[in-house]
Amino acid sequence: MLKISWRSGTWGTRLKYQPANDANYFRLTLHPEIHLWSLSINVHKIMQRKKLVCLFFLLVLYGSTKVHAQVLTLKEAVQTALTNYGSIKSRANYINASKESATQAKRDYLPNLNVSAQQDYGTVNGQFGPSYGLNGLGVASSGPTLSSQNSNAAFGGLYLANINWDFFAFGRSREKIKTAQAVVTRDEADLQQEQFQQEVRVAAAYLNLLAAQRLTTSWQRNLARADTFRFVVVTRVLNGLIPGVDSSLANAEVSSARIAYTKAKDFEQTQANQLAVLMGVPPKDFVLDTVFITKIPSSLLDPLHDSLQNHPLLKYYENRIRLSDAQASYYHTLNFPAFSLFGVGQTRGSGFSSSYATDQTAYTKNYWDGVKPSRSNYLIGIGVTWNITTPLRVSHQVKAQKYISQGLKDEYDLVQQQLNAQISLAGTRILNALDNYREAPIQVNAASDAYLQRTVLYKNGLTNIVDVTQVSYTLNRAETDRDIAYTNVWQALLLKAAASGNFSLFINEF
Repeated sequence: MLKISWRSGTWGTRLKYQPANDANYFRLTLHPEIHLWSLSINVHKIMQRKKLVCLFFLLVLYGSTKVHAQVLTLKEAVQTALTNYGSIKSRANYINASKESATQAKRDYLPNLNVSAQQDYGTVNGQFGPSYGLNGLGVASSGPTLSSQNSNAAFGGLYLANINWDFFAFGRSREKIKTAQAVVTRDEADLQQEQFQQEVRVAAAYLNLLAAQRLTTSWQRNLARADTFRFVVVTRVLNGLIPGVDSSLANAEVSSARIAYTKAKDFEQTQANQLAVLMGVPPKDFVLDTVFITKIPSSLLDPLHDSLQNHPLLKYYENRIRLSDAQASYYHTLNFPAFSLFGVGQTRGSGFSSSYATDQTAYTKNYWDGVKPSRSNYLIGIGVTWNITTPLRVSHQVKAQKYISQGLKDEYDLVQQQLNAQISLAGTRILNALDNYREAPIQVNAASDAYLQRTVLYKNGLTNIVDVTQVSYTLNRAETDRDIAYTNVWQALLLKAAASGNFSLFINEF
């Protein structure tokens, strides 16, 4: 069988020529990693070699250009996730809300200034007797106490300005502002740690998808080897050189390889969907950057210089503790009284004359005469308010908040212990990944040589199909182990970056 193979750059574009079933045709297959084009060409129609070469290059350039236009780099995937992912956008809105609350807390210290104006029409019958405006219900009518009810009514007006300012409350307003600002700081730290974790999640999903794609390619090569070997077996069976049972075994191996290849594609699609979800984009087939995967990162064995205290997750837990402490300090100020400064300015107008008490005809129904201001008063003062039973309640509120702070400190210590354990694990993972990285090519080369030897021996009748099948399994396992070993090197570096809280340690390699 005539076979021509060609690989273009790093995109895995492959050109293969093999005879078709009809002797007058040959099959041209252009096979990038995610596309497959097949074209049957009549040999009698294309006889000139120059035309055939031109056709080859046109198809190759088309395939390479199409793949190149769709390549998704790791940095692009991370940036897309930071822009689109819902939890990050929600935390940005929480920060905006916290900033507005902090501004409100600052303005709560401003004095209360109330202005009111009213114009009324009614009677002014007065009566001696106690009264209480329960729930604010009641009518205030200031007038003489007459011997009987009358229906004389006139216009009146009341114009009032009131200012009230709690100018000193033993730091209550200051602690309230600090608490609101602590909420802003906590929410900002929450956004930073969420962005950091999202970067790690996207990078891990990217590497997982890349590994899945490489495994799919390995299983595809395994299927191609099984199919090629079946062709050899069937040919020898038809020529009577070997028993027919060998063709049945070869068919079984092809079916098994095809099933494994289908499972690999299903797993690849699952990983692609996970990456799409983390990026906040619709699921689709991603073409990933494969240039870096066979290299060893330059910073893989560099010591960690950054302090673990700067880890975004620890900073978030630290700000939670600070917020709880600020809330406890604010609650403590509720034990003390508040000193207030107040003032009132009032102007009134009335349609009833000053002699109305002795002359019930001394009033006017003219609107302007009734609402026109005619009497004014002012009042200024200073006061103190203190609910002396408040300390009995607030003391327990402060204690409860301090227990919450202690609980948050325990969570901080737990996270710190987990990160220290991850740093230790990352060091071990790096050493193991490097060992496997060095061994993987040796295993693949040995398995490839063994497979070539067994197939040649089988073609010459010096071994059986079981030996060939066994060495095929060995070669496929070696290829998949190599793909996993290459990916694990970068996964180890990602674990190191995640444990240290320095994602630039990983992303700067790209």
